[in-house]
Amino acid sequence: MRRTVLSILAAAAALSLSAPAEAQEKTLTVYTYESFISDWGPGPKVKEAFEKTCACKLNFVGVADGVALLTRLKLEGPGTDADIALGLDTNLISEAKATGLFEPHGLDASAAKVPGNYSDDTFIPYDYGHFAVVYDTQAIKNPPKSLKELVEGDPAQKIAIEDPRTSTPGLGLLLWVKSVYGDKAPEAWAKLRKRVLTVTPGWSEAYGLFTKGEVPMVFSYTTSPAYHMVEEKIDRYQAASFSEGHYIQIEVAGMLKGTGDKDLAKQFLKFMVSPAFQDIIPTTNWMMPVAKTSAPLPDAFNKLVQPAKTFLMGSDEVARNRQAWIDQWLTAMSMN
Repeated sequence: MRRTVLSILAAAAALSLSAPAEAQEKTLTVYTYESFISDWGPGPKVKEAFEKTCACKLNFVGVADGVALLTRLKLEGPGTDADIALGLDTNLISEAKATGLFEPHGLDASAAKVPGNYSDDTFIPYDYGHFAVVYDTQAIKNPPKSLKELVEGDPAQKIAIEDPRTSTPGLGLLLWVKSVYGDKAPEAWAKLRKRVLTVTPGWSEAYGLFTKGEVPMVFSYTTSPAYHMVEEKIDRYQAASFSEGHYIQIEVAGMLKGTGDKDLAKQFLKFMVSPAFQDIIPTTNWMMPVAKTSAPLPDAFNKLVQPAKTFLMGSDEVARNRQAWIDQWLTAMSMN
């Protein structure tokens, strides 16, 4: 009996000692897109590196793409579990702010430098890249050299694109066409539709079809060929350089008002522009870093298309017109 009592007392003491330690463990929940947290994406390395600095657990929650991320946050509202949203881009920030779900970060984010010197009091950039048509050199010998050539080219040479309703690359293509064609964008889409093999919900599905050889062109990034050159040691897949210029994507992260630990959320945002995070981006997310890395980029990045001109619409203009332009796109893409 005495041994039983002593055992109970010892177990209780052990629990009392362990409880504070368990209570001290913090969790930061980051909503992002699925390719970011895939086995080959930045997520696993970012998690490992940040957890070494924060005495916390980093919990990633993935959705299909950046537009889907904003949609999920709108549906969840103030009750969302997200502390950080990572994976929106500058095209969406006005719409994101309008939800009232985000809080200004109050940080010095001057270390993050992107083309056009974008800065914001709520969202901090973590990478950027120019959109491009990536093609299989074994299937296409004369790729389009302009958006006009893509729109009016051989319908037999197909392309996979992403849906602008759910995907930031899909929205990027929509805005690129609008930037070049203006009021004639619906007519351009009606012509391009003949070359579109399929429209996917997100980038991962479209690029997967491309690398499987099911389509010779895909809408992606000027940086995408670097993956194949670095990881696969091949230069088969290349980005087409367009004479009009290329639309840029600047990816950002922001802190939710409802976060249970603002200090930890801010710690992550500061970590995001440090070399520990930025070193991971080029060869996992295959985008350009926004801040200093501890080592030069691989040589493959020197061989990438360098756009002569960069397109980027203001996020207020995008917010005002996004639905109307998507409606135009839907009408054009459904024409017989």
